[in-house]
Amino acid sequence: MTSALDRLRVLDFTTTIAGPHSTRLLADLGAEVIKIEAPDGDMMRTRPPLRSGASTSFGQLNAGKKSIALDLVYCAISGYGQTGPSAELPAYAPVIHAASGYDLAHMAYQGEARRPDYCGIYIADVLTGTYAFGAIVTALYQRRVTGEGQMIDVSMLESMLTLTLSEIQAAQFAVTPPGRPVFGPVATKDGYINLSIASERTFQNLAAASGHPHWLTDLRFAEYTNRRANWGELIDELERWSTELTTSEVQAVFDRHGVPSSPYRTVREAMADPQIAHRHSFTEVQDAGGTFLALNPPFHMTAAKAAPRPFVAALGEHTGELLAEVGYAPAEIATLVKTTTTASCG
Repeated sequence: MTSALDRLRVLDFTTTIAGPHSTRLLADLGAEVIKIEAPDGDMMRTRPPLRSGASTSFGQLNAGKKSIALDLVYCAISGYGQTGPSAELPAYAPVIHAASGYDLAHMAYQGEARRPDYCGIYIADVLTGTYAFGAIVTALYQRRVTGEGQMIDVSMLESMLTLTLSEIQAAQFAVTPPGRPVFGPVATKDGYINLSIASERTFQNLAAASGHPHWLTDLRFAEYTNRRANWGELIDELERWSTELTTSEVQAVFDRHGVPSSPYRTVREAMADPQIAHRHSFTEVQDAGGTFLALNPPFHMTAAKAAPRPFVAALGEHTGELLAEVGYAPAEIATLVKTTTTASCG
């Protein structure tokens, strides 16, 4: 099977998470991605887990790329964009979560006033990298049509704003608060299960699954608007049934009746899901510390490969090879490598 981006060469000046996530997707689809790093390397090379000095966090983001060490690093993904009053401000994902309104929008659904949550999952980085991936492929398509390239400026702030579709409209127009969301945790005998009811059919399935057929004619719940306003009462009645059963028992009933739901799982548990195994969602990657699993792109293609190449380059591993390819003589390469090494040590 061919690779969709075969014969495409990408110079990757990105660091940390968002940019490397984007360019690894390009590598997974067959592009030759050359990661250009400063002499001391991308900071992610030092992030745990570390085995024999090799970071699997770095490896997950950079598997399959070649590496060249040069005294030059540039990234077109930024917190606020390349121009404007905030362009020079420093930003990391948690800062952007707060600046975009995402954190407070999330809290508004929790039904209680409290200190904003700590977020250790860097949504803005992965999301922005994914938008950058799409923008790069779009620009490649346009170049094929017009013969001209272009610069791409991706903003983390604007990327995060795309997650707040309803909230952006509610910020502009007066709307009646919809009441409690018709999704969320439902208590069971041994924990919680996530329930999401977004259509009349799924509500009817929930009523049948939980033994509450009268809900379909109950004035509190029969119509969507009233159901949303009285969702707390519905959950109270539902939990009198669900707390008599374990999470797995509730899940089995919901699955039989077509009720969208899932137990709350750890990442380790999610990785062990038979569905993940069926879709071959992970690839084994080799680095200086051994092997580790890296997640494949979350899409399959019928006529092209989409998976990381199973290696992580050591810093500067391909410097000589790549400089020779673009015409440098052996003596010139030796001088450049020596200069780069000296700059790193200095």
